[in-house]
Amino acid sequence: MNKITAKTLYEEKKKDFSFEIITGEEHLHKRFITSCDIFRPGLALAGYTGYFLSERIMIIGKTETSYIKTLNENIKAKRIANIMKLGTPCVIVTKKLKIDEQFIDDANKRKIPILRTPLSTTPFIHALSTYLDYKLAPTTYVHGTLMDIYGVGVLFLGKPGIGKSECALDLVERGHRLVADDLVKIVRRGEMLVGMGAEKSDKLKHHLEIRGVGIVDIFRIFGVKAVRLRKRIEIVIELVYWEDTKGNYERLGLKKKTKNILGVKIPHIKLPLTPGKNISVIAEVVAMNYLLKLRGINVAKEYNDELRRVIFKKEIPSVHFDEDIE
Repeated sequence: MNKITAKTLYEEKKKDFSFEIITGEEHLHKRFITSCDIFRPGLALAGYTGYFLSERIMIIGKTETSYIKTLNENIKAKRIANIMKLGTPCVIVTKKLKIDEQFIDDANKRKIPILRTPLSTTPFIHALSTYLDYKLAPTTYVHGTLMDIYGVGVLFLGKPGIGKSECALDLVERGHRLVADDLVKIVRRGEMLVGMGAEKSDKLKHHLEIRGVGIVDIFRIFGVKAVRLRKRIEIVIELVYWEDTKGNYERLGLKKKTKNILGVKIPHIKLPLTPGKNISVIAEVVAMNYLLKLRGINVAKEYNDELRRVIFKKEIPSVHFDEDIE
């Protein structure tokens, strides 16, 4: 399960959310966020804590602060103490509202940080959930090369030195775009996989290692049109040595093979390599064939159906040419 600290949230979104720390700055690095959902303690403040989600960030907005003002001091202290003792990674107050001192006292006792933002509650919740959904999404890393070919995200896999980077270089030369090479970070967003470079520094991204040549900076050589930061992965092409396939590869394209990455099944093509084979052109055809399938055109199935009609001598229209009119 992925997790981040409240300190990570504060540091990465301090500018976007205009965060300020009310209390508990020294505890930010100790509080872990494991859920992208948030919790508004309306019912809990009213006394019902039978379904309290302590792993979620607690949001205090106008509704909560207005309700607290209606309570007498004894009930207010008891209700706030009850929800704070159940725990939360951190408390965030929206609309730059003033929070009751009882919250601050209990937060200090429980070592729970309290942040404040000037943003309105609903827009802030949407923005925060989107951020957490990305940060806590299932993630993996693969050794490969990710390309954008005709708008289709193609992930090349294969043994080291098999030619993934060289193929990417040729595709860039042909007008396609490099997303990541060598180490690809893959994040699952719903039923979709998004790939990007794993480098933390932007200056290290969009480089290729060409064996015998060295490191090549695609951005500086080919310009901004030759690169992109991230791309949805739609096809996996695995490059394999011919002798390693032992004849186990697809001939007609009728069988739908998939590769499971983070629980998402992606169309998988195993491409055997032989001297002189133009992998770049084949990759382009794979991408275009995929686009045809999205439009409901399955060339392999159409060819197979027509072939079966011929074999079983079913009636087919005949065409006669009396002369060459082309």
